[in-house]
Amino acid sequence: MWLALGAGLVLAGCNQPRQDAAVEERPVVVTEAALADYAPTTAVTGEVKARIQTELSFRVSGRITERSVEVGSKVTKGQVLARIDPREQNADVDVASASLQAAEAQLTQAQLDFNRQQNLFKSGVTSRARLDQSQEALLVAQATVESARTQLDVARDALSYTELKADADGIITARNAEVGQVAQAAQSIFTLAHDGPRDAVFNVFEALFLQKSLDHVEVAPLSDPSEKVSAPVREVSPTIDTATGTIRVKVALDAAGGALPLGAPVVGTFTAPTRQAIILPWNAIASDGGTPAVWVVDPKTSTVSMKKVEVAEYETGRFAVSSGLAPKEQVVIDGTKFLLPGKSVTVAKEASP
Repeated sequence: MWLALGAGLVLAGCNQPRQDAAVEERPVVVTEAALADYAPTTAVTGEVKARIQTELSFRVSGRITERSVEVGSKVTKGQVLARIDPREQNADVDVASASLQAAEAQLTQAQLDFNRQQNLFKSGVTSRARLDQSQEALLVAQATVESARTQLDVARDALSYTELKADADGIITARNAEVGQVAQAAQSIFTLAHDGPRDAVFNVFEALFLQKSLDHVEVAPLSDPSEKVSAPVREVSPTIDTATGTIRVKVALDAAGGALPLGAPVVGTFTAPTRQAIILPWNAIASDGGTPAVWVVDPKTSTVSMKKVEVAEYETGRFAVSSGLAPKEQVVIDGTKFLLPGKSVTVAKEASP
């Protein structure tokens, strides 16, 4: 009996390593790495804006007494949008008018004196010096009249500046002052979006333009992404917004602008030129000391090892590997948890590349 029990323990001890080895061989799913053509895409939200918009402001300071438009109002060129109190400018016009009348009276007197001195000089009654003196007084009076007229024109212009008028047909998109507020000269009162061509404006992260040449963007309303139009990139800001780290990109909507109202939210799909890379699903990615990596299986030994890779692009559900992997390598795409370098695995299923 004791001999049989001892033999059983010996046999059990011999079988134990095989069971442990079987436990260590974890099942994984792999895919064969293969180069593929792909065009990275990035979707960014933006807004439809007028290609030309101006900030409207008074040229003189004063208290706003009237405002005749609201945000969203349709205006025409020359339409009065707001007024400021014109009493100061009216007073300046009155003073300039009085100065002009006084200067004209002096000119009339100087002209009469010059005419009289001319007649007396011809008769030999007065001297040449007296005639020259009257002529000089006449020239001074004429210059004074011209100066007074200029001052009156300036005062009248200042009076006209108490009315803020639209410089083009368009739509008011912003208002920065109210009735009763004291407006300073050159302070923006309204923002006017001119009628005409429109742009879709996007703030895009600058990394999108590294080593890429983007000519066209697919633009669609946020409310209906299926209504896409291909629009050319019209302008790319040469500077980066230091607060957001983005670049402003304007896309021309000349053909489709009429269907997209001002301020409409849109989605722009930026597609980079086609390139070659190894495309892998997200669950294949791992980390080796903070560097992107993947697990690969040696088909001869069925052991796994970790390889660092360089990721060219992260996309929804997948990422593109530009270096670090060779075609036909077996990459683990499922079962990467608890893997250790050099350990054996069992390939449970091979996914299509």
